[in-house]
This record gives sequence, structure tokens and C-alpha cells, in this order.
Amino acid sequence: MAVKRDKPELLAPAGDMERLKMAVLYGADAVYLAGTSFGMRAFAGNFSDEELPQAVAFAHSHGVRVHCTINTMPRNDEAARLPEHLEGVDALIVADLGAFTMAEKYAPRCERHISTQASICNYETARAWHDLGASRVILARELSLEEIRTIRDKTPADLEIEAFVHGAMCVSYSGRCLLSNYMTGRDSSRGACAQPCRYQYALVEEKRPGEYFPVFEDEQGTYILNSRDMCMIDHLGDLCGAGLSSLKIEGRAKSAYYAAIVTGAYRHCLDAAAAGESVDPVWRDEVEHVSHRPYSTGFYYGPPGQYYTTSRYVREWQVAAVVTDCDSAGHAVLSLRNKFRAGDTVEIVGPDLRPFSITVPEMRDEAGTPLVEPRTPQMKFYMDLPKAVPPYSLVRRGVDLSAK
Repeated sequence: MAVKRDKPELLAPAGDMERLKMAVLYGADAVYLAGTSFGMRAFAGNFSDEELPQAVAFAHSHGVRVHCTINTMPRNDEAARLPEHLEGVDALIVADLGAFTMAEKYAPRCERHISTQASICNYETARAWHDLGASRVILARELSLEEIRTIRDKTPADLEIEAFVHGAMCVSYSGRCLLSNYMTGRDSSRGACAQPCRYQYALVEEKRPGEYFPVFEDEQGTYILNSRDMCMIDHLGDLCGAGLSSLKIEGRAKSAYYAAIVTGAYRHCLDAAAAGESVDPVWRDEVEHVSHRPYSTGFYYGPPGQYYTTSRYVREWQVAAVVTDCDSAGHAVLSLRNKFRAGDTVEIVGPDLRPFSITVPEMRDEAGTPLVEPRTPQMKFYMDLPKAVPPYSLVRRGVDLSAK
């Protein structure tokens, strides 16, 4: 008999307006984003003071909540500027106690969520934040499923619990790392991480400059700082059963394609898992269609063995074009992202659209002139598809790895 479970919120990253629209349309229940300061992803596009209300309006029009990250540790000269960032969204994600108290004062209608930067890894800390007024805690990534179940059992029922389920894993404790600051001057705790845990290291002796000696982790090489990505899409039933309120996808600095595909994959698989149904392998396979490092299950089932022998990403697919409009007969208007041509085999995937393959027909430019290969980035062109697809559907093609 199928066992139905409580279905947690699916929380997706939104680094800029395009990525927000993709996350919303591909099935997120909520998105998290940042303004131009105070967020932990300084190199995401982020949202200006003018863009943020537009983002909130778009998300709310689709029934999607907006969480705003204010999870850096503000300095003295920044604290006074916090209040202007604290209105209009549904929830504020904070790590700093001062920011937490200011949020209560200046944005009383917003929920307050405690960032993973606070490294919450036991029920006493979770209770303490709840007693101070937090409505949600975002747990440290280093916890096992059993530890999460214990926190759920020993905290008030109205305290929501959120955990990361997909994306990059930092080689540090809950993202609090000093390597980047020390080596490059870019402060990881202020959103500017240079990802030195992805570098390849060797040992240099003081009197032998230029001679690099390998520091072996095992016979395959040195990779102690080289983490896999987390992927829990095969274990969503376990996550639902642990009592989590929200499942969070990492990736505000990643592409709009990533936001769309990973959100869509988790949406379909989570709905099936919560209903006690088997997962359609087509949707599970979607997480393999984005750029990623080899996957692991993080710390959920114990020490993860998360390290990998290369810092390279798996990049087997790329976006060729985005559908901006399509009529009922399949006559589509597209915007170019990467070159492709008539005769290529491509896949089409979209909001709630099962992926399907086509051979690219002859296309047309804006003047109606036949077009074999659109070449100008962002150019508008026309292509006939075998059926109607929704706006923001994506045309993707496999990458020829042998050509690299």
C-alpha cells in the first residue's frame, strides 16, 4: 500500500530575475534571493531596490513565497543600512543576532529564519532561536537524518525546520570558511568566496622553490578539499519522513538553466514521494542534465566520503535557446543562447513539460528569411515545434565532449 507523507516546501534559488522566473515556473513553492548587499552570494546577479518589488510581485502572482537572505555578518558601517532591506518579502534569512533583532523592529510582518551560517546542529540551539522569535531554523549541512529526526522530535511543533538537499558542499562547517579570505582577500563569510577548496594542492619545501611534492590522500592523488555536490533526489521519502518543513536547493550563483531543471526535477519527484508513488525516472534523470560535480548524499547517512579526485564539473548539456512564445500549433518564438543548427538533435523541456527530442528544422529570422544556424547571442528567431510548449521552455543539446 502506498504511504502518503507530509510534503515539505520546495525552496529554490533565485540569483536574478531570469532565474527567479525559471524557479517559479518550474515548480518552486518558495524562492530565496538577496538584495545587492548582505547576502552570501556577492557574485550572483541579485536584486536592486527597484527589482526586488518586481520579483516579489511576480512570485506572489504565482502563489510562491519569497525569502530574502541577510546572512552576512554586518560591520558597524553596514548595520544602519539594514532597515531599508527588511520589508516586502515573506521571510528574512539571518545569521547575525543584531540583524535578527532589527528584523523584528523594522519588518514585523516578515518571518525570521535562522541561516545555516548559524550552524544549528542540536535541538537546544533550535529551541533557543524559537524562544527568541524565529519561525524557522535552517540546519547545518553536517547533520545526519537521525540527528534531524531528533531535533524535530525535541522542538516545538510550530518551529519549521529547513535543510539543504541539493547543490555544492563547502569544505568547512556550514559554509564558514577562512581559506578564501586568507588566500585571496575575498571573504567567504561576506559572500565573495573564491572556492579555494576546489584548488589542487601540493607541498613546497622552503629551500626548494618550484619543486612541488604531492600530498597523497590515497593512490589516486590529493583531493582532501575537493567535495562532491549533494543530491538527495533518490531519498525524498526519507526526507519527508524526517519531519522537514522545507527542502532547499543550493545555487543562487548558478545559471537560470540550473534553477529551472533542478527545480522541475525535484518538483515532480517530491510530489511522487509524498504521495507514496514511484518516481518517474525521466524526472530523476533531469539532475544529470545540469553542470555538476559528482553527486553524494552529503552527511545524511553518516560520513559521506564526499571527496573526489578532480575539480572538474560534469558538463554534458547546454542551453541552445529559450522559448519566449508559442502558439497552439507549435509555432515558437525563441531567443538564442548557444549555437546550434538545422539537422541537430536537441531536447525540449519546460514547465511541467516532459522532455522530448526533435531534429531541428529549418528556422526563420525576424524578417522571415530561412535560417540554418542562428548566430547572434540573444537574437530572436522562429522555429516550428511538433506541439505547443509553454513560455520559458528550453532547447538544449548534448555537448560534444570528444571535441574538447
